[in-house]
Amino acid sequence: MKTVYLSLGSNLGQREQYLQQAVNALASPEFLIRRISPVYETEPQDYAAQPWFLNAVVEAETALLPIRLLHRCQQIERELGRKRSGPAKGPRVIDIDILLHGRAVVDVPQLVIPHPSMHERRFVLEPLADLAPEMKHPVLQRSIRELLAAAKGQKMRKTDIRLAVR
Repeated sequence: MKTVYLSLGSNLGQREQYLQQAVNALASPEFLIRRISPVYETEPQDYAAQPWFLNAVVEAETALLPIRLLHRCQQIERELGRKRSGPAKGPRVIDIDILLHGRAVVDVPQLVIPHPSMHERRFVLEPLADLAPEMKHPVLQRSIRELLAAAKGQKMRKTDIRLAVR
C-alpha cells in the first residue's frame, strides 16, 4: 500500500456536491481514504475568466499503480459529468489530480508524478500542508511547508465546508 495525495477541484454548478461525490466515488476497499483537508475557495489561476473554485486534498492508502489510479480518477470525472472541451484550465464540474503516489517519480506521456505544477500552486499546497506539512517533495526535496511559503499569492480562503467518506 502506498500513501497517495489527490487534489480535488470544482468551479461549476453545485461545487460542494461535486467534491463530495468525488470523495464517495473514490472511497473503496482498494482506495482507503485516511484524511481530507479543509475545503478552500480559490480564485482561478492561469485562466481568470471563470468562477472561483472549491479545492481540497485527499490522503489515501492504495495498492493501485499510478496509471490505474489515473484511469480511475478520469472515470470518476466522466461519471460526474466532466467534459474535456473548452479552454485548457477552463471551468469544470470536477477535477481530480494525482499529486503524489508514495515517493514515486513517474514521467510518461499520460501522467507525471509528482504533479508538475503542484509546487507553484497555493490552491494545492495550502490544503496539502494541512495534511502533511513536513512531507518532502520527492524531486525538489523541500517540505510542503517550504514550498507553500515560496508560492506566489493567490486569493483564497478556508471555508467551513467539511467533506467526509459517506
